[in-house]
Amino acid sequence: MREIVLDTETTGLSPKSGHRVVEIGCVEMVNQIATGETFHCYLNPERDMPDEAFQVHGLSEEFLSRHGVFADIADAFLEFVGDARLVIHNAEFDMGFLNAELERLGRPALAMDRAVDTVRLARKKLPGAPANLDALCKRFQIDNSDRDLHGALKDARLLADVYLELTGGRQRGFNLGAREADADAAADAGDRTLRPARAHAASADELAAHEALLDDLDEPVWRQ
Repeated sequence: MREIVLDTETTGLSPKSGHRVVEIGCVEMVNQIATGETFHCYLNPERDMPDEAFQVHGLSEEFLSRHGVFADIADAFLEFVGDARLVIHNAEFDMGFLNAELERLGRPALAMDRAVDTVRLARKKLPGAPANLDALCKRFQIDNSDRDLHGALKDARLLADVYLELTGGRQRGFNLGAREADADAAADAGDRTLRPARAHAASADELAAHEALLDDLDEPVWRQ
């Protein structure tokens, strides 16, 4: 089962207000194990960077102006995600921005039903508890100490760990490993040459020595 844990950074809160994607980060997982394959890019939004957004991710208009636009990476991005399930924290937000970018290019939208929203997972598993990424990292003891600012690839990697905790993926992995270890041990045992069992009965000399010891004792329990 291939899944892509995905995060974006943007210039604001709504693509309907003209805001754009400025960073995309993706982490590939197969059978809930990170493969090490990632997709990451910064994007020129072709507009200014509001201070409110800059305070969140620290990506300036000047820095982003040196990078390509979404059209330059659209094919590579779509090829990377393929038809995999998309794991996203607050999926409606990121999917809305990505589909707005695809719409500008006349490309088909990403279907919402392929997205797993980890905010909803967290609220279902932990009702009443904070469901933001920092709070979930703290709850599951996932190190996010370098997350002074948001970053799409950094947050996707953290979210991958959170997702495993929310779905029990880590525990299932441990159990699978134990079963595989047991199977390997059984296979090794089947290949091993068995030796005859050692005799454990006392020898005649040992029995004689034991009787001699009992002769020196007053009413030994071994003779009662």
